[in-house]
Amino acid sequence: MSFFTALTTRTFSSSARMAAAIKNVTVIGSGLMGAGIAQVAAQTGHTVTMVDIDKAAVDKAEKRIAASIQRVAKKKFSGDEGEATKFISEAIGRLNTSTDAVASVGSADLVVEAIVENIGVKQKLFKELDQAAPEHTIFASNTSSLPIGKIAEVTDRKDRFGGLHFFNPVPVMKLLEVVRIPETSQDTYEAMCVWGKNMGKVTVECKDTPGFIVNRLLVPYMFESVRMLERGDASARDIDVAMKLGAGYPMGPFELMDYVGLDTGKFIIDGWAKEYPENPLYQPSELLNKMVAEGKLGVKSGEGFYTYKK
Repeated sequence: MSFFTALTTRTFSSSARMAAAIKNVTVIGSGLMGAGIAQVAAQTGHTVTMVDIDKAAVDKAEKRIAASIQRVAKKKFSGDEGEATKFISEAIGRLNTSTDAVASVGSADLVVEAIVENIGVKQKLFKELDQAAPEHTIFASNTSSLPIGKIAEVTDRKDRFGGLHFFNPVPVMKLLEVVRIPETSQDTYEAMCVWGKNMGKVTVECKDTPGFIVNRLLVPYMFESVRMLERGDASARDIDVAMKLGAGYPMGPFELMDYVGLDTGKFIIDGWAKEYPENPLYQPSELLNKMVAEGKLGVKSGEGFYTYKK
């Protein structure tokens, strides 16, 4: 065995041992992202506890997950009712729910937070969980726009802290951005990557930069589209058509903003503008601010840059 082979084998074995330890996963948050993460984890053999302070919300999410798992089984085991039934039963059997975040992390190997995009709320949560979780437990945030380092600074486990940014809808989207802060240990990073692959995702590594990879490029692109519209350079529909047919994008920037939610885009850009006021790419849009103030949030409100039937 060569030195390189031996070194590679030892490195992989170390990360594989850590990843193998990630069997018990706690997901904080039962919204679309939290429920999606919990569903995929349960489907891929992990024991999952999904937590939400609102009992009605967590119960609703549990029913939504069960229905989604049934659809996955029907597609995955088409024509084999026995295997489909087994898949459904085992996946749902691995899913637990709770309204007590602190109590839910007692045996967790990994905690994934997917709650409101508010730095103070996230810090408060992780500070409480840091006192309750076992020493080996890895903490991760699914934030799409807030600095992982700032969230982690309230804990005493920065070496076991990172970002796991999934994409919506989680059961469908294959990408997982694995974000590391300077303090994140190599073992922690490798464990998160292996766990992500065990979840059926393709992982990419990124440092703790604003928006990580996808949103770092996507958000300024969307806002430059709005600036083109504000200047009268082109209509929203023509910009969308141009990007779909000229760049091969599945959706144009205005269609995408309507789908994501104009309020979400505003929240992200406002935060970046405050953090990096000198960067012209992160300047807010008066048009977008006006639309959000008027309740025109996109698909979810029935009107954004386009009008939708509710």
